[in-house]
Amino acid sequence: MKQRGWQKPAAEAKVFGAWEKVVGPDVAQHSRPVKLDAGVLTVEAESTAWATQLRLLAANLLKRIAAEVGHNVVTKLNIHGPAAPSWNKGPRRVQGRGPRDTYG
Repeated sequence: MKQRGWQKPAAEAKVFGAWEKVVGPDVAQHSRPVKLDAGVLTVEAESTAWATQLRLLAANLLKRIAAEVGHNVVTKLNIHGPAAPSWNKGPRRVQGRGPRDTYG
């Protein structure tokens, strides 16, 4: 792996493949890694409450990830809650402030 330069891609893959081992079973049960780009790991939590909790644990999670897969593989965490439904309807949606109070 060293001769072919696969060390960094292998470490990045380990973040996704061994997520439960890296962050622990409790955190892994309520979150999942989505994307790793230029050292920024995007994590999706199952609820907004868990997203808040993970943001509070971010420094600790970065240390655990570095200990498991190596330093400078993940340098920052981008944590968000579950994907919300899109209220945009149709290809020709008018941009604006939306509906107003029309009663007075």
